[in-house]
Amino acid sequence: MGSVSKVYFTRTITPEQVVKMFDTLGKKLDGKVAVKVHSGEDGNQNFLRPEFWRPMVEHVNGTVVECNTAYDGARNNSEKHKKLIKKHGWNDFFVVDLMDEEGPDVELPIAHANHLKSDIVGKNLLNYDSMLVLSHFKGHPMGGYGGALKQLSIGCASTAGKVNIHSGGKLTKTDDQAIVWDNHAEQNAFLESMAEAASAVVDHFHGNMVFINVMKNLSVDCDCCAVAEDPCMQDVGILISTDPVAIDRACLDLIYKSDDPGKDHFLERVQTRNGEHTVDAAAEMGYGVKEYELINVD
Repeated sequence: MGSVSKVYFTRTITPEQVVKMFDTLGKKLDGKVAVKVHSGEDGNQNFLRPEFWRPMVEHVNGTVVECNTAYDGARNNSEKHKKLIKKHGWNDFFVVDLMDEEGPDVELPIAHANHLKSDIVGKNLLNYDSMLVLSHFKGHPMGGYGGALKQLSIGCASTAGKVNIHSGGKLTKTDDQAIVWDNHAEQNAFLESMAEAASAVVDHFHGNMVFINVMKNLSVDCDCCAVAEDPCMQDVGILISTDPVAIDRACLDLIYKSDDPGKDHFLERVQTRNGEHTVDAAAEMGYGVKEYELINVD
């Protein structure tokens, strides 16, 4: 990883522009390509629809991948999640691989972790040679914001993996192996655990990754919220990079530099959760840098 990463940026938000940005980046994704998306919680109005992502997914001949959640809702087991994926139209265009639909989960090693012993992911992750991470950049009730690092960590983790991250590595199971979410880590430990889990996925793919963040429907709430607040800012644009740390840092900086009156509300969500600490922790682990060159694309 160099001392400065390239992040490409455009203010034009269309499905076709996403593809143009990918081609501008010029990074080839080899082999079988996993395309990580957020399928959207039932009732959420802000998630990016499959129609928006379709040209990009088809451009890399990718397989859409998702994982089950760890909270009550329409996505916390495979049967319900697959029904919602169909309801939201993902199956109209793609075969969707629910990576933790069937166990056993696999554990990815983490180098120099302070909280997690490993990152627990669905076993189907091992079926892919590269990954395209498609992130809807927005706020988040617990992490402060959601972008590439959250997609890598919480997004790629199985149900057990999500609980492991939220608990700061203190995942417990009952005698019948049921997952118990009975504790939540101190906030910074949780954010650092996200950074650690993200590092495991990056290391697993050995650089065969591309990250796209779309700054659209900028709500303070995540796409995992069934009842989400409406967007508080105007759309900003699309960013793409091979560095998950730089791209998230660039998105946050664009919020700070914006003259949109809704930015204070958005930043209040980020700052009260100390969300930028995830970026700092990831940079300290060395799989990305906070310094970047923002390259504008028409």
